[in-house]
Amino acid sequence: MSNKLKYAIVLALTTALISGTNNFLTKIAVTAVNDPVVFTFLKNALVAVFLVGLTALTGRRHELPTLTRRDIIKLMAIGAIGGSLPFILFFTGLALVPAVTASFIHKTLFIWVTLLAIPFLKERVGKLQFAALALLLGGNLALFGLPRLTFSAGELMILAATILWAIENIIAKKALSNLSSSLVAGARMTVGSLIILAVIAIQGKTSLLAGLSAIQWGWTAVTSLLLCGYVLTWYTALKHAPATLVASLLVPATLVTNALTAVFVTHALPNQQLLSGTLLAIGMILLISRAHKIFPSPAPIT
Repeated sequence: MSNKLKYAIVLALTTALISGTNNFLTKIAVTAVNDPVVFTFLKNALVAVFLVGLTALTGRRHELPTLTRRDIIKLMAIGAIGGSLPFILFFTGLALVPAVTASFIHKTLFIWVTLLAIPFLKERVGKLQFAALALLLGGNLALFGLPRLTFSAGELMILAATILWAIENIIAKKALSNLSSSLVAGARMTVGSLIILAVIAIQGKTSLLAGLSAIQWGWTAVTSLLLCGYVLTWYTALKHAPATLVASLLVPATLVTNALTAVFVTHALPNQQLLSGTLLAIGMILLISRAHKIFPSPAPIT
């Protein structure tokens, strides 16, 4: 296995850890802030400011004058499709459904990414990968089970957000072929934040931006920090590994959310969670140990 692939795997697993923690905390935070759209804007805007500063301090600003029209279109699309509407949908839905439900739906991301990566990125899916993906899906089903899904408004919002993020992954993978991960992440959060701010203005909720308490700002800051770590590790992993692999390695975030819920909320770990964890662990071991065979070098991105 190449060092580049090992690096991407470590980053993707780090993303899963951050995502699982963030899903758990964000359920509390979005409730504390009350308005999910305002909360989403503030959180994303803080990340955007940090990433813009990071791009400037690390010298990545030299990329800006070299951007082609095609690059700019990709970055704008990433911001609109990945950094704005899905966040509004996801966090509005999160306020309506349990964190574990939101995590389960979001963790079907690897399925949508795989379906899109085959025709648009020319990524290949072999028997070993299908087996690993089946184990990951089985782990999620063992945990939650399709019968428990009611396809409520909140669940459908989160599903729509997940599909939009899958589309974003495909566009981002193409953009990352010649752009840095920090620039792509910064563009995503900056463009996305501006669009969300416009939505807030249309809704007449701009006054809410200045009315947060210290506790609400605290939750916003904590979740912003986690989101920043998420987008940086995610895009860097996506730059160095196939989209199908990176998306698949995000699935263990469910285990993190469940573990935190068991420790701090339910104080119990049901057998179904143990079964789910076992299936997910086997799937992850198969993916990681055989990654060099499951994910051969993809065709060049055009």
